[in-house]
This record gives sequence, structure tokens and C-alpha cells, in this order.
Amino acid sequence: MLRSVRGDRAAGVARAGAPPQAAGDARLGGGDGRTGAVTNGGSGVTGGEARTAFWGAAAVIAAVGLAVAVVNALTVNADRPDFATWEPWSWELTSIAMALSLMWLPWLAVRRAWPGGTPWPRLILIHGAGAVIYSALHVTGFVMMREAIYALHGWTYDFGPIAEGFPYELRKDVLTYLGFAATFWISLRLQQPQAPDQSSLVFDIRDGARIIRAKAHEVVAVTAAGNYAEFILTDGRRPLMRTTLAKLEAELAPLGLIRTHRSWLINPAHLTALEPDGSGDWTVELGAIRAPLSRRYPAALERLRG
Repeated sequence: MLRSVRGDRAAGVARAGAPPQAAGDARLGGGDGRTGAVTNGGSGVTGGEARTAFWGAAAVIAAVGLAVAVVNALTVNADRPDFATWEPWSWELTSIAMALSLMWLPWLAVRRAWPGGTPWPRLILIHGAGAVIYSALHVTGFVMMREAIYALHGWTYDFGPIAEGFPYELRKDVLTYLGFAATFWISLRLQQPQAPDQSSLVFDIRDGARIIRAKAHEVVAVTAAGNYAEFILTDGRRPLMRTTLAKLEAELAPLGLIRTHRSWLINPAHLTALEPDGSGDWTVELGAIRAPLSRRYPAALERLRG
């Protein structure tokens, strides 16, 4: 007797000698052989911190995913004795194996685009494309693995019409992908060093032979002035320091200053208004000071918007 079972959209099989499928049982309670680990579920780190974040998140995903896969397989074995014992295990383990082998996709996407650090249209575009690619590779991989496993038992695995099967898998794979991405993002955030108390930070402004020791909250902005950088302080002073804005950008980052324009660094703590200028550019009001915000610095805009 020949039959096709769609327990999990993945469990479509054509085989001989099996009892008939129960009426109204087109979906297995165990899902699609896919782990619910991920469906239930930064930036700012580099090198060793990034590796720690990746492997820490991967270990959590793998542990939870394998646990759910085992529970799903055991549940199907108990609820559906008409299936061979090895079948649910093949569905679950091939799905989780492919899911774990594709973790690098959401990881790379999160490193490239993350909430709060990337404009929303770009964030959605990158992760939307990532989810579709992930699903296509996931489905292709587990189907090939199951076909091989069923062939070893003398049976034939049938995924069914791709137009029906892939959209079904895609819906769940999107959640799986987002679960991976969220886990990686949280892990990266946990690896970020804690920001120091800005009230205790100072910066030495070398204005000629004079040194002005400015606290973080006293620096409103810094602008490029030829071979010098002009500091705008809260008390109205504007000392000059012979240096480049690129160098100051790195040195003043601990004080909270950010680059908004090739000629400007600003202190977000002094923000009083943010006005669009058109074409993606903005004007930042820092009390009486008006600074440009170029569309080339989207991360700065996201931070200022909060």
C-alpha cells in the first residue's frame, strides 16, 4: 500500500506496508521535525569578545534545540505507533543538524545590522533576506538528508509539492532565524564593556602651552578648524587644540561624544532639538549651538533619536 504523510510538511513519505493515516491527522503534534528551541526563543565587540559571544549563544541554542528535538521525537513515537521508530528521529535530527550548521547566517547578519545601531529599513532588508536564504538552505539540506536516510531503509521520502511545502516551512524558519538572531544579539550585548560613569571622566585640552581639564558634561561639541580642533564648552570658552577630528573621535568616545559630520563631534547629553533638513540630513540643536548631522552617519541619528 502506498501513502503520503505530511506530519510536519517534512514527514511526507511514500512507503509500502504501512497502516492507513488516521482521518483529520494531516499535521503531527510534534511539528515539522524542527526544533522549537529557536522559535521560542550588537555590535561594539571585536576579536575574542565576538568569538565568546558566538560560541556562548551557539551552545545555548544547541542545548535547547537538541532537548526539544528529543522531546518531539519521543512524543511522536508515543502518539503515532504507526510510524517506524526511527522516522520521527530522522525528521527532528536532520532539521536541527541543518539549523545548527546554518547559525553563521544570522550571526553575520546581526554583526552587520542590529537594533539601535542600524536604520530600520536596512535592518529589515538585511534580516529579511537572511531569513529567506536560511530557510532555502535549511529545507534543501534536511530534504536531502532524509532522502538518504529513507533510501537506506528501502523507502522513499517525499517532501511534496514545493509550492505548498516551502511557504509552510518558511513561516517557521523565519521565527527560527529571528530566534537565532535575537540570541546572538543578546550575547553580543552581554560582551560589551560597561560604559564608565561620565561624570568622573575628564579630557585634557592642550591649547598651546595651556592645559584645560574639561569634564565630560562640559564639552558641548568639537569642530574642525584647519589643522586644529575647536572645543565648545558649556562656559562659552572655545579652546583650540592642534589635532585631527578623526583622532579626537576615538579619544572622546568614552566621554560620549559622537561623529555627526566630517567636521563635527557632539555631546548627545546637550541635545535640545533635532530638525530634518531634507535629503536625509538633519540639524542638531545643542542649546544655542546648531550642528549638522549628515545622512552619512545613520548610527548617530539612531542614537540621537533614542
